[in-house]
Amino acid sequence: MSTTAVAPLTIEDAELLVATARRAAEDAGVTVSVTVLDAGGHLLAFRRDDRAVMISGETSTRKAYTALQLNAPTADLVDAVQPGGLFHTLPTALDRPLLFIAGGLPVHRDGRLIGAIGVGGGAPEQDHGFATAAVQALA
Repeated sequence: MSTTAVAPLTIEDAELLVATARRAAEDAGVTVSVTVLDAGGHLLAFRRDDRAVMISGETSTRKAYTALQLNAPTADLVDAVQPGGLFHTLPTALDRPLLFIAGGLPVHRDGRLIGAIGVGGGAPEQDHGFATAAVQALA
């Protein structure tokens, strides 16, 4: 069985993700916090603006962690955690709390999960858009 190596998410990649999300937010007149995790859930880059809502830093980190753990955009998981949903009990089953609000996206390279980005501070739809712009810039 052969395996193909996939380049990991680098600090340079993480910095590009943060800068792109921040720029997209600033263009929209929104102040956000941005978190980027590698595939192991380790913090690679983080930006919190003092003008952002205080909790936005924790929010962006939890969004990134959720997207990484479930390898899915957090916006796609909202219905799954409602009573009767597929992941209804999942948030209490993990050591770290998850956050099911738009703004967290997994980051892939060559079809493999290499990390995640979380954006918090704007409306959920805005955060999702800022994270999407960042991931597209990395592609």
